[in-house]
Amino acid sequence: MSLETDFQQADARIQPRFAGVRTFARLRHVPSASGLERVDVAVLGFPFDTATSYRTGARFGPEAVRSASVLLRPYHATHAVDVFGTLNCVDAGDVPVAPGDTVETFARAQVELERVADSNVFPLVIGGDHSITLAELRVLAGRHGPLALVHLDAHGDTWDEYFGQPYFHGTTFRRALEEGLIDPQASIQAGLRGPLYAESDIGEAREMGFTVLSAEDLRALGAGAYGDLVRARVGDRPAFLTFDVDFCDPTVTPGTGTPEIGGFSSAEAQGFVRALVGLSFVGADVVEVSPSYDGPGQITALLAANIAWEILALLALRRRDREQTSAS
Repeated sequence: MSLETDFQQADARIQPRFAGVRTFARLRHVPSASGLERVDVAVLGFPFDTATSYRTGARFGPEAVRSASVLLRPYHATHAVDVFGTLNCVDAGDVPVAPGDTVETFARAQVELERVADSNVFPLVIGGDHSITLAELRVLAGRHGPLALVHLDAHGDTWDEYFGQPYFHGTTFRRALEEGLIDPQASIQAGLRGPLYAESDIGEAREMGFTVLSAEDLRALGAGAYGDLVRARVGDRPAFLTFDVDFCDPTVTPGTGTPEIGGFSSAEAQGFVRALVGLSFVGADVVEVSPSYDGPGQITALLAANIAWEILALLALRRRDREQTSAS
């Protein structure tokens, strides 16, 4: 096998984007069960939304993001890196789920995610509601120890229970902390905004040890200073990046479960993700795309596909820079 032929996108100058089976960025489909030799990154769908507390529909998110991702090309001009020429990336399909049963879904998904992690492959997961991140963190923390969490979202997702139940998309990071999956002293939540149940919603997250930046804080910092802050906080620890599309304003991402006004533009979101260069990410996800609420042209899915590609660019840039350093 060679990088040039086995792990490249279908060429849109030869096969039009509207043709062919939908995979992320028109990458080769390689199920994890068939083996992931020489693969660096596996994109996986996690079509689950049972843990939403308001609007459902994120189970259709992976399908919509894959469709929107046909517009992605391999070369990242800002970082000056050929993403798919640097990384062997595949679409590994969807993890198995059990609709209506969050606990069983996590158990099933973790088997698939463990197969990917056992192959030393980076999992880039497309959700699905934000509860799915807990299953990912369980697998990755089992291999790397407690992870630094880099979290871009309108909500901190550190509430305790919904309807007397512990597993919802708003409880993910409290559960992760309780299970020892993340190191709060090395974790940053940014972009938080909107009405709260109480002042303690933010205060408790800070008491847990998280660095919490409101949308106003983040705007005041700007992308460059945010990146510096994250690098200072995370250091060289293994890190996990999670991006909830409601980080952006509903004018940009109407297709999501819990929209909040006052959010960020797509350009701002790009900038904040691009600022995260140099970090040692071991996994990432983009979550909460609910296509039934999306706008004309599926703009939410388009943004999610591009944010996923920006994450891949961070990995490619780190790989290229480390290889250049080793060579010198």
